[in-house]
Amino acid sequence: MTTSFGQSTVPGYPRIGARRELKKAVEAYWAGTLDAAGLHETAAELRAQVWRTLRDARLDAIPSNTFSYYDQMLDTAVALGAVPHRFARLGLDELDTYFAMARGVDTEPALELTKWFDTNYHYLVPEIDPDTSFTARPAKALSEYAEARTLGITTRPVLIGPATFLLLAKGVDPFARLDDLVDTYADLLAALAGAGVPWVQLDEPAYVADRAAAEIDGLHRAYRRLGDLPNRPRIFVATYFGELADALPALLDTPVDAIGVDLVAGPGNLERLAGVGPLGGKTIVAGLVDGRNIWRTDLRTAVAAGATVAALADHVAVSTSCSLLHVPVDLAAETHLDPRLSARLAFARQKLDEVVLLGRALRDGTTVLPAPLPAAPASWRHDEIRGRLAALRPDDRSRGTYPDRAARQQHRLALPALPTTTIGSFPQTPELRAARAAHRAGTLDDAGYTARMRAEVAHVIQLQENLGLDVLVHGEPERNDMVQYFAEQLDGFAATDHGWVQSYGTRCVRPPVIHGDVARRAPMTVAWSTYAQSLTSKPVKGMLTGPVTILAWSFVRDDQPLAATADQVALALRDECRDLEAAGIRVIQVDEPALRETLPLRRAHQQTYLDWAVGAFRLATSGVADDTQIHTHLCYSEFGEVIAAIDALDADVTSIEASRSKMEILDDLATIGYHRGVGPGVWDIHSPRVPPHDEVADALRRAVAAVPAHRLWVNPDCGLKTRAYPEVEASLRRLVAAAAEVRQG
Repeated sequence: MTTSFGQSTVPGYPRIGARRELKKAVEAYWAGTLDAAGLHETAAELRAQVWRTLRDARLDAIPSNTFSYYDQMLDTAVALGAVPHRFARLGLDELDTYFAMARGVDTEPALELTKWFDTNYHYLVPEIDPDTSFTARPAKALSEYAEARTLGITTRPVLIGPATFLLLAKGVDPFARLDDLVDTYADLLAALAGAGVPWVQLDEPAYVADRAAAEIDGLHRAYRRLGDLPNRPRIFVATYFGELADALPALLDTPVDAIGVDLVAGPGNLERLAGVGPLGGKTIVAGLVDGRNIWRTDLRTAVAAGATVAALADHVAVSTSCSLLHVPVDLAAETHLDPRLSARLAFARQKLDEVVLLGRALRDGTTVLPAPLPAAPASWRHDEIRGRLAALRPDDRSRGTYPDRAARQQHRLALPALPTTTIGSFPQTPELRAARAAHRAGTLDDAGYTARMRAEVAHVIQLQENLGLDVLVHGEPERNDMVQYFAEQLDGFAATDHGWVQSYGTRCVRPPVIHGDVARRAPMTVAWSTYAQSLTSKPVKGMLTGPVTILAWSFVRDDQPLAATADQVALALRDECRDLEAAGIRVIQVDEPALRETLPLRRAHQQTYLDWAVGAFRLATSGVADDTQIHTHLCYSEFGEVIAAIDALDADVTSIEASRSKMEILDDLATIGYHRGVGPGVWDIHSPRVPPHDEVADALRRAVAAVPAHRLWVNPDCGLKTRAYPEVEASLRRLVAAAAEVRQG
């Protein structure tokens, strides 16, 4: 059995395929055009491609069991037998039970979906209660290990660790089940050892956030127990996304064999390592290459940090700071980027080369590192924007009082109680995607493209009129993505052709690259919004993406503070808001779904972030008159942690995901005395199920019990881009009918 960890590894690698092959196969299975055997065949091919890529890059240690049809937390729940009874009783086979948990079925809503720490990846929240019966189910991990062995590759199976799994779960104190769960992990490790597995990776990223002493003690207790097992693989505990603080000495005081520390997002881990004394012969896996961003690594700085770790530990391996799940697959596929930019970038495949090079440099001390890059081109700087920002005053980030604004807006809009609306996007049909592709390819001219998009806008407006919605949207048929669409019209951004990253399930995005100062060249949305408004007497919302979300869902330049880049984006959006208002748009929605996502994991750093994040939003939205109604939208995060910041945004109406979390956000709003308009989502759009009328009406009644009707809006959880028209029409009819019923009491 191999016992050496080697000099280089990664915690994980993108699983979607270079051309999103997994997305296409899974969606074909859902549509009934691909059977289970075909889906499994595609999955096996993608796994083999990843393992060969890692082997050919000459990594010393290669992970497995990082593949997932939907989400790694869901996979771990299945491996632990933690399938809620409401899904187990459906009588579906294993694969369809799995997808039912992820997406829901007619009779059962899906597991709650929320953000994976401070990333744009979403995970499914396990449901754990005192009656949950854990059972080791190692079949998937063993099968993938065996698949890799047939290729001549020995891998390291990966699971979410027991403490993190429970800390991220929901139920009646899931962490109280830690000792029970550790017994199940012991069974899993025994099964892996019996198959000859030399190493296993258990991920414990929850400990880079603030944790109570009892939670740190639980981590210590769990790994003392697992480390003392007589029959187990060697254990690598991987942590990432920040600093371990007091959890690091707790882990070091266990018999585990390797510990991973993020030295990119958590530079303080280096000082902590130096201060804990002897490392007990453990391997330290040093995360020296950024697994979250796409800029090339400063190799000399990384080597110096690695050398410091090497002076403290008996053995050091180089790694990325976290799984490469969060970056695109291969820069070689990007043939249209400015060479001055592409020379500065490294996608997942290129980061493998950096990891291997750093490992060799630490081992041999003689590796010649590439020359540092020259300074960024002067053309990426925009002095006019910098001057405007320098001249800003505090009142540029404020409007009149909310009560006065609300009165003016109601006089102008004349909306009923419980006004109904949607979040912005309508279904992106195959025909729309084909039209955009033809336009990009030059086979559909500008006039033909505009006519096609206008026809869709007219269809969406008419549909909303027929359904009886009160505040309409134009449906966003022209938008490929809520961030990329704006990035393509702003200086300082670059878009990729194939830079896909998984967001959740089969949802993939292409984050743009912010490489220079951001400036608006011309109005970006005004023509579409005013055309839509010309088709109806009802108000049509102008739809913008907020500055924090544009940053969070982009790869952001690393040569200036995030706050400075956020204000540059906010200034461009401020100009857009003013142009929309001047064109007669009475309602403007500036979405900030990433507000909670970007919150630093340690409380000590959170207020600084919230100050600049709120300030950027208010800069973007405070240039309009008080009778123009500003909406914002937030989704799929634990909003209780930023509830005061949501209030501080000072939006007139805030729509929030609430259906999967059973309206929990309303209690948080009541606690802080939130007094503006709010639209808690009453329909989970991330599931294909059409919610029953009673379910929507009951959700709305719970909302009315917590929020006065004159401040309550009725809307879905999120945009409708990923849904199909039949389910959208049926669900919106029920939403409108439920609102009418509740209005009548």
